[in-house]
Amino acid sequence: MKDIIIPIDFSETSLNAARYAGDMLAGRQDTNVILYNMFEEEDESATATQYLESLKAELEQKGLARIELIKERGTDFIDFLGRLAYQKNAELIVMGITEKEEWRQLFNGSNSIKMAEQNVCPVLIVPTEAKYTGMNNIALASDFKNVDATTPVLSIKTVLEIFTASLHIVNVDSDHYVSLTDEYLAERAKMQKMFAEFNPEFYFIGMNDFYEAIEQFSRDKQIDLIIIIPKNHSFMNNLFSTSHTKKLAFNTSVPLLAAHS
Repeated sequence: MKDIIIPIDFSETSLNAARYAGDMLAGRQDTNVILYNMFEEEDESATATQYLESLKAELEQKGLARIELIKERGTDFIDFLGRLAYQKNAELIVMGITEKEEWRQLFNGSNSIKMAEQNVCPVLIVPTEAKYTGMNNIALASDFKNVDATTPVLSIKTVLEIFTASLHIVNVDSDHYVSLTDEYLAERAKMQKMFAEFNPEFYFIGMNDFYEAIEQFSRDKQIDLIIIIPKNHSFMNNLFSTSHTKKLAFNTSVPLLAAHS
């Protein structure tokens, strides 16, 4: 049984993430969805229960078989959510994100979630505009450096096994010319072995602008999910800098999965 946590603060963004997950997991008997709410004042408890029960009923109508409700009083959302994910040995956390301009804020101290920086479990970030229409093509962005040590194989396979999607492994590097270097060929061979059962396709894009390349790639291949491997905080800051995120396809409609090694 796979435990999947969906934090809910009853905003439209969190409700959209829950509905996205509901459509994504509809009919699956091997998942247990946990709707989680943290409230700050005791007099909010009854209202939280009422709203959680209402959302549970809505998701059951979508076809979710197992839904658990957890609410607790507290103020440190990240700490509480991380502890719950650890206790439940969660396979996935599904979270919403508000406006485009707040993608950077997500990773820089905002309330709206530092979980993708935490090495607890993979975090699926669902943009406000995203609607689930299937999961047919999944892209894994990799720098192809020391992939044995830096690729979270089990976490990625857990997500891939939920769907029957095609796996596209993509690398963007301005140094790609006519042929790949021996180093890239060696790392590609390792990745091929890691994900052999998913028959991955590999793409090496010779461009300077990572963000533009990923945007174009997502459109061309009709990507439904982009997986990134956040190796450090500076990487996350660079990836989600405000000036670049407006270019990214997943900033408008394609969800992003952060999976740590």
